[in-house]
Amino acid sequence: MKTDQEIEQFLEQDLSDYLTKDNFSLTTFEFAPENKSVTISMPSELMEATKKAAQTKGVSCQRYIREAIEQALVNP
Repeated sequence: MKTDQEIEQFLEQDLSDYLTKDNFSLTTFEFAPENKSVTISMPSELMEATKKAAQTKGVSCQRYIREAIEQALVNP
């Protein structure tokens, strides 16, 4: 899974049949690269439209913007 959306879709299904001790094993994890912060300026009308779109989708404004950027880079 490469995006938050793919993970969310996976977790929305009924996983009760999967959650057994046979489906788990001891593993180690490498730490993910550190996230970086970005500050942007945009016209207030665009910000309001972004907030409304994020609300409609049920996500935070920051998450909505991140997903939009991911989509733009995956499907230019």
